[in-house]
Amino acid sequence: MVCRLEPLTEEDVFKVLKNALESEEGLKSFSIDIHDSTLRKIAQTADGDVRNALNGLEVAVLTTKMDMNGKITITDEIVKESVQKRKVIFDKNGDSHYDNISAFIKSLRGSDPDAAIFYLARAIAGGEDPVFLARRLVISAAEDVGMANPNALSIATSAMQAVTMVGMPEARIILAETAVYIATSKKSNAAYLAIDKALEDVNTKDTGEIPMHIRNAPAKRNE
Repeated sequence: MVCRLEPLTEEDVFKVLKNALESEEGLKSFSIDIHDSTLRKIAQTADGDVRNALNGLEVAVLTTKMDMNGKITITDEIVKESVQKRKVIFDKNGDSHYDNISAFIKSLRGSDPDAAIFYLARAIAGGEDPVFLARRLVISAAEDVGMANPNALSIATSAMQAVTMVGMPEARIILAETAVYIATSKKSNAAYLAIDKALEDVNTKDTGEIPMHIRNAPAKRNE
């Protein structure tokens, strides 16, 4: 049996944090002053992983000095310093790799530059190979933009060459520029459909002989 574990919602994580503050097994032994809005910031950084949230809260409590009354006050600034940088849910070797790339490509195809930049950023932050991303842009330029804007293919190809030459972190700018260009271009998959239909005919039908008038003219032999 395979069970898929989905991330908890932000509200779920928030409730767990509230319970941790009130539980004898948790942090109830400490006199903690923290607003719900600050607690929600911890829940937001956890990305559905309650362990990250609890660890962040515990670090914040243990690294903050008590005041004269023995109270520990946790502010937004303390949370920002104590909680680790928000984890990007992206595994370039797992299912989320394919989900993210799929979302990136569909955003390009759907002419949504904001979404394209967002999923591109997730891929970059997750350690995706920039050359792989550049190749996907070249494919999208040919497959999705096509004859509606043939210049897109030249731009994407140049971008892939530039990404290879420059490397990260500057390559992110090249990828972003190209993604926006492709996303905002008009789309036509006519060439894509045409070649696939022709290949289907060649592979499944008797296409006959090449007409004589377009065959290669025979070269004259020297006697």
